Order: sequence, then structure tokens, then C-alpha cells
Amino acid sequence: MAQRACDAALAHAGLDPDAYEVALLACDDDRIAALNAQFRGKEQPTNVLSWPSERRTPGVPPGDAELGDIAISFDTCAREAAMQGKPFEAHVTHLIVHAVLHLLGHDHEVDAEAEAMEQAERRILAKLGLPDPYEDGIS
Repeated sequence: MAQRACDAALAHAGLDPDAYEVALLACDDDRIAALNAQFRGKEQPTNVLSWPSERRTPGVPPGDAELGDIAISFDTCAREAAMQGKPFEAHVTHLIVHAVLHLLGHDHEVDAEAEAMEQAERRILAKLGLPDPYEDGIS
């Protein structure tokens, strides 16, 4: 699931998935809460965190094969998937795609950037045969 999600996001960006590396830590809520506190100053669990290896601009090919690191909490993902009535695998795949897009320079701090990122996620997930994660307004 993780490899497929990473490969799809990279291919969508026009990149050869075999040419890039992403480190992925699958963890529980305690570990991700500690990471969230350490790096974002938020002392609570979250679903996914990402750390790009360098600052990037969307659409510009990375100069480094090591894109960065992702941490994902399966505890939070399981709760969110159940609350949203989504299959666990589809939700985790969406969050990994989302995190890889962050590693490639995408962000969602500004509405236009958020919309572009969501559209990319929708297209990538559709190619994987997964439903639109934003269809019902729950992300």
C-alpha cells in the first residue's frame, strides 16, 4: 500500500519512482504525538507528518534522490477511517499520497494551493481506483 501510494504520487509529478527515496515510519499515537510536539509544538497525535529533505517548488524536479521522511499513525488513521466510514487502506493511501506531495513542495496554507493539492490527490487516488476522499467534505 505505501509503495503503491508513493509511486503513484511520484509518477503523477512526472518523476520516475525508482529514482527517488522516501523514508516511512508507521507508528502509534504516542510516537506521533511526541514527533508532533518536537517538530510542530503540538502535543497531540495527528494522522501524518512529513519532513522534506530540502525546500522544493511544486513542478520542479527534485535535485536530491532522498525526498524526505513521513511518519503516519495507524491509531489515528484507524479512528478517522471508522469515523468517516472509509476503508482503512484507502484512508492510509490518501494520507501517504498527501505527505509525498508535501515532500515535493506542495502545501495547503493558501486556498489556491490547497485546491491544487486536493485536485492532485483526487487524480492520483482515482488512478489507484480509490474514491475521492473529499467527496463528502471530510478529509
